[in-house]
Amino acid sequence: MNEDATREDARPAVTGEDRLPGDPTREEMIARMIRVDHAGEYGAKRIYDGQLAVLGRSAAAPAIRAMAEAEQAHLDAFDNLLVERRVRPTALSPVWHVAGYALGAASALLGERAAMACTVAVEEVIEQHYAGQARRLGEDEAGLRQTLEEFGADEARHRETGLAHGAERAPGYEALSAALKRGTRLAIWLSERI
Repeated sequence: MNEDATREDARPAVTGEDRLPGDPTREEMIARMIRVDHAGEYGAKRIYDGQLAVLGRSAAAPAIRAMAEAEQAHLDAFDNLLVERRVRPTALSPVWHVAGYALGAASALLGERAAMACTVAVEEVIEQHYAGQARRLGEDEAGLRQTLEEFGADEARHRETGLAHGAERAPGYEALSAALKRGTRLAIWLSERI
């Protein structure tokens, strides 16, 4: 195993012990994680709401509903964490309310495969995001780390569902996927901070 792989897999014993000068404090780091994850789950729920508004009677609807239910369970968990940890939600929630629904509806208007391409792109970024967060948590945050790992596994299943429903056969898949991934990464960056 090379040195970079070992460093990437290493977790701090205590959350935040590996922070550098200028990095957020442990408390700020945890608050940012919860804030952005809450925003992401809210956005995902709104994407699926938009897709179901267009594709509610399609062959893909049962799969979309199942994914939407999982996202609602994730959102409920983060709603609780916001209260328990006294973390303010992102000020961008009204933006994600509209943007998530619009993205879901627009992707669905392009067809089932485009809607699934949207799912694949967004869920791939979120799965990686959760994995990165989990690596930053020490044993003092084992419960939060376990939640992130479980939710990341759910996002991976959603990505696989999208692939199984023909996402890669959507017209313009590569360009659509790249744009959605960039947009998702930007939304993550903004929601952590605002």
